[in-house]
Amino acid sequence: MTVREAAAALGAQIVQGEFEDTPLSGAYTSDLLSDVIANAKDGGALITIQAHKNTVAVATLVNITAIVICNSRPLPPDMLEAAREEGIAVLLTAENQFTVSGKLYNLLRGD
Repeated sequence: MTVREAAAALGAQIVQGEFEDTPLSGAYTSDLLSDVIANAKDGGALITIQAHKNTVAVATLVNITAIVICNSRPLPPDMLEAAREEGIAVLLTAENQFTVSGKLYNLLRGD
C-alpha cells in the first residue's frame, strides 16, 4: 500500500504532497522522538502528535516515508517546508494515535 493509498483509506488529509508515492513498509507510533530514532523502521510511517520541524529531522534520520499527525494538531509552516525539502509526506487526521495505528496495522496486513 502506497502513502497516497494509505491516506485515502485512513481518510487523512495530505498536507505536504511533494513526495515519492512508495509502498509503506510498516509504521511506528510514538511521541518521543528518541524512541523513534531507536525503533522506527526504514520506509515506514510515523504516527504522532509531535507537529514540529524536529519531527521531520528525526524522520529523515531514520528514513521515514510519511508522518501522520493526529488529533488535528496545527502544523507550523517550517515543519511543512522541511518535509517538502526532504520529500516526506505529511498527513493530518482528527483521529487519535491508537485509532490510526490500529487502522494502518490492519491495512498493511491486508485485513
